[in-house]
Amino acid sequence: MNKDKALEDLFLAHKPHFDDTGAFMASLTTRLDAVEYIKQHQEATLRRYKLAVAIAFLAGIISSAIAMTYILLTPMDVPVFTFKHQFFLLQWLSENSRFITAVAISLLMTFGITSFIGNIQEVMTMRQSLQDQRSIQS
Repeated sequence: MNKDKALEDLFLAHKPHFDDTGAFMASLTTRLDAVEYIKQHQEATLRRYKLAVAIAFLAGIISSAIAMTYILLTPMDVPVFTFKHQFFLLQWLSENSRFITAVAISLLMTFGITSFIGNIQEVMTMRQSLQDQRSIQS
């Protein structure tokens, strides 16, 4: 209890002295400019992230649509890929290549959409934290 009282007395006894000099204002202006620069940099980074995610999503959708169109438009009895060797496993892969390719593309599209949604949530979280920082600084 005595330590708390001594600490309280120490803080009460301290009287800070503020000068109204040009050096203080220059230092404050420099710091505020640095904060503004960082804020603008963070906003630009968020815009770049959004654009990159949108471009990756569109590229994935387009390439998946092209691949699925190719698979669906080729005749059913023509395998998507074949092997020259007559090994049992390779022959089985060749016979089921259409199904395997369709499943692989579907899984990749699912992973891509899930990643896209995760990235959107991450960007929204970053934006919210940036807005929270702004409100704290104001």
